[in-house]
Amino acid sequence: MTLRPSVGVLLVNLGTPDAPTPGAIRKYLAEFLHDRRVVDLTRWLWCPILHGVILRIRPAKVAKLYDSIWLPEEGSPLMVVSRQQQQQLALALEKHFGEPVPVALGMTYGNPSIASALSELREKGCDNIVVLPLYPQYSSASTASVFDVIAKALKQQKDIPGLNFIRDYHQHPLYIEALADSVRDYWKSAGLDKVQEEYQSGRRRLMMSFHGIPKRYETEGDPYPEQCRTTAALVAKALDLEDGQWVASFQSRFGREEWVKPYTDQLLEEWPKQDISCVDVICPGFSADCLETLEEIQFQNRELFIESDGKDFHYIPCLNATPAHINMMVDILSKSLSQ
Repeated sequence: MTLRPSVGVLLVNLGTPDAPTPGAIRKYLAEFLHDRRVVDLTRWLWCPILHGVILRIRPAKVAKLYDSIWLPEEGSPLMVVSRQQQQQLALALEKHFGEPVPVALGMTYGNPSIASALSELREKGCDNIVVLPLYPQYSSASTASVFDVIAKALKQQKDIPGLNFIRDYHQHPLYIEALADSVRDYWKSAGLDKVQEEYQSGRRRLMMSFHGIPKRYETEGDPYPEQCRTTAALVAKALDLEDGQWVASFQSRFGREEWVKPYTDQLLEEWPKQDISCVDVICPGFSADCLETLEEIQFQNRELFIESDGKDFHYIPCLNATPAHINMMVDILSKSLSQ
C-alpha cells in the first residue's frame, strides 16, 4: 500500500482529570456533564442539579477513587495507556507504510484537547486527517461527541482538512480475535482443564461488561446496546462458549433513570446464590484501562462478588497497547490512509 500524501491520524479517547484532586475533577466533570450528548435533559432542569448538587458533592468522592488507581510517577492510567497507544501506533504505521505517519492524541474532555491535536497535525502538514475514536461500539454519548467537538474546533477555520471518521469497529475480526485471545491467555494461566470443567459444570461465567447508557437512548435509536451484544456474542463464539456460560452486562449507571440491562453489579450479587462461584470479567467497550475498569470492576465489583459468597473473581485487562490491539488499529486505518 502507498500512503496518501499529507495525511495523519487523530486518536481520540474520552479523557481524564489532570490530577486526582477535587478541583481538577470538578473542572473535568463540568466539561463532561455539560455535554448535551451525555446528559440530554433541558438546561433549565439540569444546570441547577449539576452546579447546585453534583459539582459540590461528587468531586471529593471521585477524587478518592482516582487516587486509588493513580500512578505516582506517571499519572492517570488512561493517559499513560493512551500515550503508549499513540507511540506504538506511529511506529507500527511507519513500519507498515515504510514512511512516518503523524499520530496525534486528543481527548473529548480535558487535556490534550481535540483542538490542540488537530492543530498539531496541521502544523505537521496534514491536509487530510483520519479520526479513530477508540470506542469500538458507536454511541451518541461517546462517538458522536467526538464529531461534535471536531466540528466546533474547525468552525472558525477558513481551510478545514479533509476528514475520514471511523464510526465503529464492534465486529472487526482482529478486535474480536484480540479479545478472545486475552481470555484464552488467562484461562491457560489459570489451568485450562480446571477452567473448562468449571464452565461445563455451570460454576463459572464469562462476564463482558460494557459502560451503560439510559434505556431511553436505545429506545430513541442509539445502536450502542445492540452493538455491545453483537461484540459479546462474537467473542463467545470465538471462545466456543455456549448460551448460559457468558453474559453481556452494563455498568456505571448514574442517576435514577432506568439504564440498559442487565446491570453488572446486580448480576455479580445474584450469581453466588445460583451456585455460580467463579467469574472472569472483561470490558470490551473500553480500549484502555481506566477508573471504570480498574476501580469499579477490579475493586468495587470484585468486593461485591466476594461479599456475596463468590469464590473466584478475575478481571482480564483491556487490550491497552498490546501488539494485537495496535495491529488491529493499523488494519482499520490502512485503507483510509492509503491511495
